[in-house]
Amino acid sequence: MWNGKKKAVTFSYDDGVTQDRRLVEMMNTYGVKGTFNLNSGIQSYTNVWEHSKGLLIHRMNIEGLKELYQGHEIAAHCLTHADLPKYDEETIRNEILEDKKNLEERFGQPVVGMAYPFGTYNDTVVDIARACGIRYSRTIERTGNFGLPEEPLTLNPTCHHNDADVMDLIDRFLASDSEEPQLFYLWGHSYEFDVDQNWDRMEEILKNCPVMMKSFTEQTEKCYLVNNNYLVHNIMIMF
Repeated sequence: MWNGKKKAVTFSYDDGVTQDRRLVEMMNTYGVKGTFNLNSGIQSYTNVWEHSKGLLIHRMNIEGLKELYQGHEIAAHCLTHADLPKYDEETIRNEILEDKKNLEERFGQPVVGMAYPFGTYNDTVVDIARACGIRYSRTIERTGNFGLPEEPLTLNPTCHHNDADVMDLIDRFLASDSEEPQLFYLWGHSYEFDVDQNWDRMEEILKNCPVMMKSFTEQTEKCYLVNNNYLVHNIMIMF
């Protein structure tokens, strides 16, 4: 599957917010690769909203993000973070395709991945995403396991970083001796670490999973998840 190895790990973070700077620094320190899902149509510091706990959350200006995210995957998150199933087909297509084109131009790399805004999708959205050249798209539907998806355009993550059992899942993943390929897929928003005041949680995740540290055996930017047919994705190969 992955050059003879059977386990891989990746992180996926949404919205291109200012807290990504701290997260990227932490991930780089531990040699962790991840995916950052951006909304090119509203990627500006002036795009701000207030979290229910009172924190003002800012997206970053697009300038300088190529350097910030160097070594990580850039994926689409739709042009304006639209709740896609609520819109007509033309709008859905524009949200996906224009975001993909903008990001490819800005970052100088193919964009083949996506994360559904709000985690919402339906069959029409999936079909249009596929037609736009999206090869996988992450949902927010937790699996609690490490199996590979049958349909990469509805790619469910293992868990969110705030899930109470995240460390237990890491332990299970490391201890598993399954002969089947396995993927530990963690997702979230970096601003949640400020909202919940728990940056130490990510530090713990990074420290307690050896595959997420610099000593792991291999990194790759290309991972074909299903029948050697899908998913260019920044991951970490374990063993």
